Amino acid sequence: KKILFLGDRDSPIMEWLIKIGENVIQTSDKITTEYVYFHEIDFIISYGYRHIVRKNILDLLPNKVINLHISYLPFNRGADPNFWSFIENTPKGVTIHYLDEGIDTGDIITQEKVKFNTKKETLATSYEKLQLTIQKLFKQSWQDIINKKFKPKKQVGVGSFHKVKDKIDFDYLLKDGWNTPVSVLVKYSENNRI
Repeated sequence: KKILFLGDRDSPIMEWLIKIGENVIQTSDKITTEYVYFHEIDFIISYGYRHIVRKNILDLLPNKVINLHISYLPFNRGADPNFWSFIENTPKGVTIHYLDEGIDTGDIITQEKVKFNTKKETLATSYEKLQLTIQKLFKQSWQDIINKKFKPKKQVGVGSFHKVKDKIDFDYLLKDGWNTPVSVLVKYSENNRI
């Protein structure tokens, strides 16, 4: 089987797949159906990919296009999931799911909650913890994913969705950028609960 990895060339996931002997090609560019045909792709993994995989591509590979997302879906679909999980006090975690026509709305393959010490973590350290968690979950689950041993489940509940621009109104909270303590976001959340 030939796997297309959508994401950074130096991703630990791609390095691991190659190390275990998978036939992997990588791109971070927008893909087309022609690209998928030309490279004879059998399976697609999206991790940190900046483009939407369109329906015409999903139709070529039904239940063979997955995404690794650092939120506990259905919460915090879209951009900046780690940030929003603290601002909106939603469950924190990671999810591996099938891609569908929506943004982070596909059936869940596997997911894991992540706990944080909000007195010690920063946005950067919490982001890193989520990345390490999803990489570990992927490695543990890969054989079962590729062999379809998981029974995918529909996302339940409304959840939440955010665009990149949604965060602009909160930039004033991020005085230290990614080194901002998550306690600042938690305090905001506690003071602004409806």
